[in-house]
Amino acid sequence: MSAVAAKPAAGGAMNPTAMAVGVVMLIILMGICYFIYPAGIIPLALIVVGGVLIGFGVHFVPVGGAPAAMGQAPGIATGVAMLAAGGGLAGLFGGAWAAAAGQDALVVVITGGIGGGLMMAITCMMVNFVYVFGMGIPAASGKVANDPITGDSQAEYKSQGTEGHGLPFVSFVGGVIGGLFAGAGGTLIYLELLEVYKAALPGVMQITAAQVLPIAVSAAGMFAVGMFLVNAVLTAYNITGTIEGPHDPKFKRWPRSVVASAVASALCGLVAILIVAL
Repeated sequence: MSAVAAKPAAGGAMNPTAMAVGVVMLIILMGICYFIYPAGIIPLALIVVGGVLIGFGVHFVPVGGAPAAMGQAPGIATGVAMLAAGGGLAGLFGGAWAAAAGQDALVVVITGGIGGGLMMAITCMMVNFVYVFGMGIPAASGKVANDPITGDSQAEYKSQGTEGHGLPFVSFVGGVIGGLFAGAGGTLIYLELLEVYKAALPGVMQITAAQVLPIAVSAAGMFAVGMFLVNAVLTAYNITGTIEGPHDPKFKRWPRSVVASAVASALCGLVAILIVAL
């Protein structure tokens, strides 16, 4: 029985030593890029920023896992990584379209954020439709007595024996914010890699800029998707299960995820940049 009742210990307190080691690793990776390929240092720094946006944004996304499918927990009935990937990739595709249309970098990143936020807004809305009209239960949180945004009381709508159900308004807003951050972060990674490849590949492959564009777009897209999934999975391990959104106590774990995302993005970004620099 003790094994059944045990709670996972991962993700509790912060470990200052581990976080300091992560910061040192980040500095080392940035230094390697500077000495091997100085032109890649700014793109790598922005790739790290994109990864941090993804890792931070995922904490806003309401995920209920299997309990949510039975109406016993607030959130969307899927895993953290899958939901984050859906929102972020939708944003990345929107940003890629804006980049292909020749928009400025800021417009491209904003477009990516809007794409991710819109995807999450639609998903959250449909989830509540299913809960309210399909299962006949209202949205209610088990983590707070009142919704932090609307002030609505939650206890009288929460079924006994559950952690709540549906998507309270704060969870809906959190999901949209998470989609904005994740979509913008993924788009920023794509945009920086695209610029690196457009500049470096013509000399490496001895072809014209027009000929290299399809290759650069494909390579940047593949690496951006891969880095997005890396950051989403890292954050899923940090959350360890379900999360309702910014009001959930697990949200306070975000500093550790940000450090992990920064290091992972620096490592993946370094590899992605050096394949055209060496």
